[in-house]
Amino acid sequence: MRQEFHGVGASRGSALGRARVRLPHALEVAEERIGRDQVESELARLHAAIDTVRGEIHVLRERLHGALAHEVGEFLDLHTLLLDDPELLQGLDALIRTGHYAADYALRLQRDRIASVFEAMDDAYFRSRVDDIDQVIGRIHAALHRRDHDTQGVAGEILIADNVAPAELAQLQTQGVMAIVTSAGSALSHSAILARSLHLPLVVGTAQALLKINDGDAVVVDGGTGTVILEPNADDLRAHRARVRELARERKQLHRLRREPTITLDGVDIKLYANAESREDVAEAHALGAAGVGLYRTEFLFLQRHELPDEDEQFRAYRDVVLGMTGRVVTIRTLDLGADKADKTGLALRDEPNPALGVRGVRLSMARDGLLETQLRAILRASGYGPLRVLVPMVSATEEMRAVRTLLDKVAADLRREGHEIAERVPLGAMIEVPAAALALPAFIGAVDFLSIGTNDLVQYLLAVDRNNEALGDMYTPLHPAVLRVIRDVIKLAKARGKPVAVCGEMAGDPAFAPLLLALGLEEFSLHPATLLELRRAIRGLSLERLRKRAPALLRARDRAGIEAWLRA
Repeated sequence: MRQEFHGVGASRGSALGRARVRLPHALEVAEERIGRDQVESELARLHAAIDTVRGEIHVLRERLHGALAHEVGEFLDLHTLLLDDPELLQGLDALIRTGHYAADYALRLQRDRIASVFEAMDDAYFRSRVDDIDQVIGRIHAALHRRDHDTQGVAGEILIADNVAPAELAQLQTQGVMAIVTSAGSALSHSAILARSLHLPLVVGTAQALLKINDGDAVVVDGGTGTVILEPNADDLRAHRARVRELARERKQLHRLRREPTITLDGVDIKLYANAESREDVAEAHALGAAGVGLYRTEFLFLQRHELPDEDEQFRAYRDVVLGMTGRVVTIRTLDLGADKADKTGLALRDEPNPALGVRGVRLSMARDGLLETQLRAILRASGYGPLRVLVPMVSATEEMRAVRTLLDKVAADLRREGHEIAERVPLGAMIEVPAAALALPAFIGAVDFLSIGTNDLVQYLLAVDRNNEALGDMYTPLHPAVLRVIRDVIKLAKARGKPVAVCGEMAGDPAFAPLLLALGLEEFSLHPATLLELRRAIRGLSLERLRKRAPALLRARDRAGIEAWLRA
């Protein structure tokens, strides 16, 4: 019988398929003991399953590239570290050797033991890591019982689950999953961001769907409106086909915009830069007519390896990006690594009490002898091949930018003395993602040449809300009066001092926010290439003069509802 459910559309697209229901994760395994003579074979079975999971993660990691590799890779790298965690492995071995438990039950006991420790912590970040533990334990459990055909047969299906981890998304899409419907989740979570990058329809917050839909039911998902229809009727099927045709037409129209300028209705040129971290990203940015690379992530050079990249390796990577953009400016962000990202070199601190507030970004670069100097040398050497800028992440104090400026000047003098050809001047910029940096900007804006507002972290720190904490739900939102005022103040000051300023967070890549950011004075966006054409189309349909006239009304909004009303108008 037809039923209709409503959630939040987190990734656009329309899909029709069979339901595959995955109930909330719980490793329900009955207690099972083994004989003393079975211990070694059971250990071998467990270790073989762990090796299988390591191999699966490695294969998936190798298949990813570009910005997707960065986003999904962080979670895959964390899962790899968990698979190598001595506490997990030694605990499992001990349960089998001394307790004579079967591998399945040992997994359950060890999962519950570790999860109880994390769940008892006050810090929301560490409590959220239970999901990663469940993902890893679940993978091992599946590998213990897997047959070759078990991983097949999901093509044409729609996953109905309580939630979905970022590390799962790419694998689900390659297996042919058409869409995902979850009872929990947020449209601003990492999973939602990745789903949009993959163009995989996603609806979150549909609790009833998980209760009412069964395996094999026919389901239609509209990722734009957040509507999920069980056992669709003829009208629903016609509407689905119409949406599919409309989306196909839209993609063709967007394709035509690849060579069109990003100009508002009243003739103002808006610059769209691309976020990137690979040659594929750079090639896509170039093909889409991006004004340049607004944020090139350098972390990928440091992750999943046991030694730090030397100056020459970094130089070659940065040089290739500059050459790939054929004269368009490339903004290279210095290392933004911390305990929240997997790092086998020992560079980032392990087990920090709160990684989001820990030794990361410029703090880490300056705390490790030679780390920043080596990276700046490589970057400046690449500047001899085309226009290049240096962007410093996680700035919070005037002294940090002055110290980086001093080191940059020293490195430039050293390289020239050594005979390297480098640009006469390489602009230095700061990321404004810590509220303290926004407030202290008047004191250090003279030490920078440009600014980039990182809205993902800025929103998180301003509102004291972890966007991946399901308990906080919609509290993580850029549509908060405080967020808009900080963005407006940064843009206003930068313009008054003649400094270019861009927004590079998730907010920049959402066409729905384009009117708001333009009204606040923004004229430069840096975003994932996947949404560049959609943003270009949105901007070409807006009048900058009209939006600026409406800016006072936007800033008078007292709450999220008022800001949303302004956007609707």
